[in-house]
Amino acid sequence: MSSGKEVISEVESAPPTPRPPPVSTPPSQIHSLSPSPRAGPGRSPLRGMASPFRTMASPLRAMATPLASPVRKAVATVRDCLEEVGHITRLADPRDAWLPITESRSGNAYYAAFHNLCSGIGFQALVLPAAFVSLGWTWAIICLTVAFAWQLYTLWLLVRLHEPVAGGVRYSRYMHLATTVFGERWAKFLAFLPLLYLSAGICTALIIVGGGSMKMLFGVACGDACLARPLTTVEWYLVFVCAAVLLSQLPNLNSIAGVSLVGATASVAYCTMIWVVSVAKGRVAAVSYDPVKAPNDVDATLSVLNGLGIIAFAFRGHNVVLEIQGTMPSTLKHPSHVPMWKGVKVAYAIVALCFYPLAIGGFWAYGNQIPQNSGGILSALYEFHSRDVSRMVLGITTMLVVINCLTSFQIYAMPMYDNMEAGYVHKKNRPCPWWLRSGFRAFFGGVNFLIAVALPFLSQLAGLLGGISLPVTLAYPCFMWVTIKKPRRGTATWNVNWALGIVGMGISVVLIVGNLWGLVEKGLRVKFFKPDAQ
Repeated sequence: MSSGKEVISEVESAPPTPRPPPVSTPPSQIHSLSPSPRAGPGRSPLRGMASPFRTMASPLRAMATPLASPVRKAVATVRDCLEEVGHITRLADPRDAWLPITESRSGNAYYAAFHNLCSGIGFQALVLPAAFVSLGWTWAIICLTVAFAWQLYTLWLLVRLHEPVAGGVRYSRYMHLATTVFGERWAKFLAFLPLLYLSAGICTALIIVGGGSMKMLFGVACGDACLARPLTTVEWYLVFVCAAVLLSQLPNLNSIAGVSLVGATASVAYCTMIWVVSVAKGRVAAVSYDPVKAPNDVDATLSVLNGLGIIAFAFRGHNVVLEIQGTMPSTLKHPSHVPMWKGVKVAYAIVALCFYPLAIGGFWAYGNQIPQNSGGILSALYEFHSRDVSRMVLGITTMLVVINCLTSFQIYAMPMYDNMEAGYVHKKNRPCPWWLRSGFRAFFGGVNFLIAVALPFLSQLAGLLGGISLPVTLAYPCFMWVTIKKPRRGTATWNVNWALGIVGMGISVVLIVGNLWGLVEKGLRVKFFKPDAQ
């Protein structure tokens, strides 16, 4: 279908249809009602008159002439364009309408804000003060600000790349866009592992953090004099997984907008409560803000790299941005990037209002005594203020963490659900039945439960995992923009995107190598299948 501009040019270039020559009537018949010479006794006297109504040609009849064919073509094109403007753009594959991500396209800016806020704030925010321990006040704030601005820019790139040509193909999955840009083989090598971790790996980490928080919540609610037998850590993991699988029975990404709203509210609430309580209680005894002094330059470098990895790990969520935008309708008149960007701006303004006070206030209150575990500042709150903070405050805060983990699990698991169902849909060419869909989601939850039990130390690898997932957030969107939009070589857009992409890949390599080196040098105290020992 031609674009609107082409339609206008066709209408303007169409030659006007010549008017039919005037039909002359004899003067004697202009005002006369006398019958024509052919009028017989049974004919009406008006039958033979040259009536002006008889001489007027129908405009539809004129359109059928060869001279009117350009106008007819232009009108048909305009009609098709108007029909296209009023309808949702078509799916590249009709079978996508059977998959969880693109099954419903009735999203809006509010849904986008809920999903982005719920996925943007999570347990990774709790360990942000640990990055300040390695980097110090100044460099930690600078790195946090640069990372926030950088990821917001690449987020804008992805929002615009979702539908690079109005009315064209919509890239509703990150892997689809990566395959288009890098090719199928290179996309599997460059993007598959980071995306796998950012979906399945984060779900595993959410089980570890959520299950551990459930255990802490039970301890707070039950108290020291509780007679009930407490569950083991593995049993709490199982409780969390059962709740997550039960919640995952909602059919598609658009249907969990209410779940995301609850999760977003919980994340904002517990971030605010944690830093407010920590600051209100004042600094702990013997607090120090100096970066931890390493015995040698190698250890100092590794500590800095670990801090950078923690900051990079905090800004995750780009792997589900295209999926969230895929739930929105898109037309030539109302493209999907407009409401999506409105939702993103609101969501990340709130993310900034949560991250900065939590990181700065947490480091001010606890300094270099922040625990180096997945709980981060939440563990510090329990360690230093479990006796001078009411059990209700501790319980509500921990419960909000559990709620956020359960809701975030749904968003990050949705691409995996989509992939599993896509295999069935493309093979059978029919929608996935409800019982098989439920089985896929229960199977995914069971696999992540086994990984969480086998690798309970996974959350301690935040620096390494941040380096692995960093290209998805900071580098690949820049290369995708240059490849698809094709800005002119040497322009500011071309230079900025190439520079950011190359720097992002370089930082990722340095973080991966540095953290692996640190693990080899220092060693990692791991105990497989022993979550209670971590």
